[in-house]
Amino acid sequence: MVITDAIARAGLPISIFALDTGRLHGDTLGLIEKIRTHYGLTVEIFQPDRSDVEEYVRTHGRDAFYGSIDLRKRCCEIRKVEPLARALVSKRAWITGQRREQSATRAQLAERELDAAHGLEKFNPLAAWSEAEVWEYVREHRVPYNPLYDQGYRSIGCAPCTRPVVAGEDARAGRWWWEIVEHRECGIHPKNRDRPRFSRFKSVA
Repeated sequence: MVITDAIARAGLPISIFALDTGRLHGDTLGLIEKIRTHYGLTVEIFQPDRSDVEEYVRTHGRDAFYGSIDLRKRCCEIRKVEPLARALVSKRAWITGQRREQSATRAQLAERELDAAHGLEKFNPLAAWSEAEVWEYVREHRVPYNPLYDQGYRSIGCAPCTRPVVAGEDARAGRWWWEIVEHRECGIHPKNRDRPRFSRFKSVA
């Protein structure tokens, strides 16, 4: 939302998209709509392929991702990685809100990098920002934010894979909390972890 606010304030010709995985919190979906009403910006929504979702549920069960890392990664691939590949078709670059202090898997995050998986540049302008700096910006500019943050969440993904964190945990400890830290990435940022085991997508370069 900080990046969205900056784009809106500067009137930059940068398109905005969101991935609706089909398992998002209602508050997250509401925030997408708030971008449209608060900023007057268009948000393009990309959803997973329905047949892939149905096949996964039929074969493994709706919440099979709790059962193994492979099944969790496969679910993320269907609901996030493949829609992202479609969202980035014909794009020259994309911007993310990743920050180095969020987790161990992002500690070496660069502000500018090559997204080899999609054949384009990727920018992480908040890489060096602290969580405190993010909230300072939000308060100063009255940026709309997900109300789940007021309930103890510090990183928000799909509803069944996200929980609030407790004192002493890092910001992304509430994501896939049943797995070891090294595996807590969904695959849309492949440099942050090992390549997805179930990869079947080609570069759009």
